[in-house]
Amino acid sequence: MEMNHVLVVEDDKEIREGVEIYLKSQGYEVFQAADGVEGLEVIEKEDIHLAIVDIMMPRMDGISMVVKLREKYDFPVIFLSAKSEEVDKIMGLNMGADDYVTKPFTPMELLARVNSQLRRYRRFMEKLGDKEENSRIHTIGGLEINEDTVEVTVDGEPVKMTPIEYKILLLLMKNPGRVFSAEEIYERVWNERAINTDTIMVHVRNIREKIEVNPREPKYLKVVWGVGYKIEKQA
Repeated sequence: MEMNHVLVVEDDKEIREGVEIYLKSQGYEVFQAADGVEGLEVIEKEDIHLAIVDIMMPRMDGISMVVKLREKYDFPVIFLSAKSEEVDKIMGLNMGADDYVTKPFTPMELLARVNSQLRRYRRFMEKLGDKEENSRIHTIGGLEINEDTVEVTVDGEPVKMTPIEYKILLLLMKNPGRVFSAEEIYERVWNERAINTDTIMVHVRNIREKIEVNPREPKYLKVVWGVGYKIEKQA
């Protein structure tokens, strides 16, 4: 299993090193920084998975550091804050931190927060990966079109389409709710200037016959009279 990299940004050397010793004993690789400036330098050089950041530090405080790192990075950040820094703590969470631990804290409490945030982040990244993997599969209600296999299904049943029908349906499904004029559909599908768009009406009618339970009362492919065609968004 890949070792998680944790950055500890804390101006108190004793706290910083104590946190490092404990996290290392739990299998984490730990990087240290004494202030926000050093912390950002470490982040630029190393692959960091989570940062523990003190709020009050010289040169650059924790809130300023988090605002800066959020311009490029989305890994979890846990703030260390004194009880007197309640307002700063709330501001920090609003500025992009994910959690906070109030000083003085026990190593077990900090470890629990670290483990929790890394689990959440791992799940988030896995879902993001799944979403990117499936970004070529478009689903509206029971209607699905798969760009990789060039297949269309309705309620799980395959539907045969001509290449032109497929291209028209794909265009509309990639933009649910958006109305396309016949001219725009023609130009996007045929890649040439629209001269006679009557053919679009015929193709739309054919698509409806294939994907709608009742083509006279379509659920998916709608006509916006005088404007064009759209795939209706499904709740």
